[in-house]
Amino acid sequence: MPEGLGVLLQGVVLGFAIAAPVGPIGLLCIRRTLQHGPAMGLATGLGAAVADTFYGAVAAFGLQAVIEWMAGHEGLFRLFGGIFMLAVAIRGAVATSRPQPGADGPPDPAGLAANFATGLVLTMGNPLTIMAFVAVLAAFGLGGQLGRFDAATLVAGVFAGSAAWWLLLNSGVAVMRHRITDGWFAAVNRIAAVLLAGCGLYALVTAVLALA
Repeated sequence: MPEGLGVLLQGVVLGFAIAAPVGPIGLLCIRRTLQHGPAMGLATGLGAAVADTFYGAVAAFGLQAVIEWMAGHEGLFRLFGGIFMLAVAIRGAVATSRPQPGADGPPDPAGLAANFATGLVLTMGNPLTIMAFVAVLAAFGLGGQLGRFDAATLVAGVFAGSAAWWLLLNSGVAVMRHRITDGWFAAVNRIAAVLLAGCGLYALVTAVLALA
């Protein structure tokens, strides 16, 4: 049985590695940090971290029935996720690309909740994440071999690693925030919107093909 500390560190590495590739969620986090302040960007990232933790928990505890159910409904997940990504992309494309007044003040709780929900839903909309966890756990020699305590420890590590990435990304962007020109704001806004729209369209096309 793996020792608790070793399992925790493996979870941290796994959570960090799953979160680190800068895709649509990463760009959305960057844009919201630039435009609305660090708290809003971090809230988006933490929503994604919670979704990663959920998928990691399903894989770590070997909940095969949940895995099979999600795999069987992948088309519906992609359909919902694609529609949501397109909605976020359109909203971002028409929004102002300048920093919002009061972005450095106390964050609005409703805004924090909305940004958290966006990161959570967008990440949950990709059930293939759970397959990545299953594959990596098998590569670590942990597939189906964890007791409840070690599985819970691994899941805690996944959250810590994923949250650490979003905190690191958000902090780096926040440091540079006041040095970025309006032109860069506009460029980040466009790139995030285009990438989200592209991922949304891809999800919709693959969902339609799967459901057909």
